[in-house]
Amino acid sequence: MDLDFAKTGGMIPAVVQDHLTGRVLMVGFMNEEAFRKTVETGLTTFYSRSRNKLWTKGESSGHKLVVKSIQTDCDKDCVLVQVEALGPGVCHEGYQSCFFRTLANGEWQVTESQTYDPKKVY
Repeated sequence: MDLDFAKTGGMIPAVVQDHLTGRVLMVGFMNEEAFRKTVETGLTTFYSRSRNKLWTKGESSGHKLVVKSIQTDCDKDCVLVQVEALGPGVCHEGYQSCFFRTLANGEWQVTESQTYDPKKVY
């Protein structure tokens, strides 16, 4: 598990992808402790840069990301975490994926419907 956390200042990007559809659900950051916890528990854990602490996806929403596989890139400074998403969505704004906006005519357009009401979850 020799990832290069030092190269990127102690954290590496973690791209989270649905293991069945291949859709990118979100991107987060992991420090070494978050990566180890992800491996040990089988639940995707990140390091929150804004709160300066670890967080496991689904702690408050219940929408967990169960790890199916983890891959790294050629430089070992980024990971791809393929998951089974438990719950109607991953995004804290109520969408299945955090990637629900599309650039059209120079502006970001919401291009899908919410899958849950975030006010009822958070």
